[in-house]
Amino acid sequence: LRDRLLRAFLAVIVAFVPFAFFSNEVFTFVAQPLIDQLPKGASLIATSVISPFMTPFKLAFFIALFAAMPFVLYQVWAFIAPGLYRHEKRFALPLLISSIILFYVGIAFAYFAVFPVMFQFFASTTPAGVTMMTDITSYMDFVLTMFLCFGLAFEVPVVVVLLVLTGLVKVDKLAEIRGYVLIGIFVIAAILTPPDAISQTIMAVPMYLLYEWGLAMARLMNRMRQPA
Repeated sequence: LRDRLLRAFLAVIVAFVPFAFFSNEVFTFVAQPLIDQLPKGASLIATSVISPFMTPFKLAFFIALFAAMPFVLYQVWAFIAPGLYRHEKRFALPLLISSIILFYVGIAFAYFAVFPVMFQFFASTTPAGVTMMTDITSYMDFVLTMFLCFGLAFEVPVVVVLLVLTGLVKVDKLAEIRGYVLIGIFVIAAILTPPDAISQTIMAVPMYLLYEWGLAMARLMNRMRQPA
């Protein structure tokens, strides 16, 4: 366990070095969706003396952590895999890989699809006489929270499959309550996203589609588990 943790830590450090060196460029890239929507003459601001240095530096660390996550999770897998049965490995490894991919897809979806629409809406609703000038630290906290929320939201298929494979819930039961699930997804989306219907819908619709995909995958895996 110690060796696996050390390797995971070193992977994060190795990934952090280049991101830290280009931390300002990394921050500009992450902030671009908001910069594109700011009024003419407006810009992001730094309200703390050290934030022009510390905020990009912190962002570089979190981006490095996200980038190194596949290797970190591989170390977790390499530690627990020897204790699993062969049939458990057959399902656990695809689920692990799927969860990593879906997490990255969720982050990419937030950056390329959600942020432009969200920030355009916020910029368009700014009252007259008010200049939209966001603090860079506040922006970093907001963006990282959204990345995490959308990354976790896109794990819905993995959660559905795990619930079915562990026998906690039947596939047919999950299909029967899809109406309640849809309502619950919109409630979760309303909690996780800013208080506007556009952001809520942009998160909720993919989550529900992923729920249906999870049901399809769970049915397929159930058939694969049944003896021929």
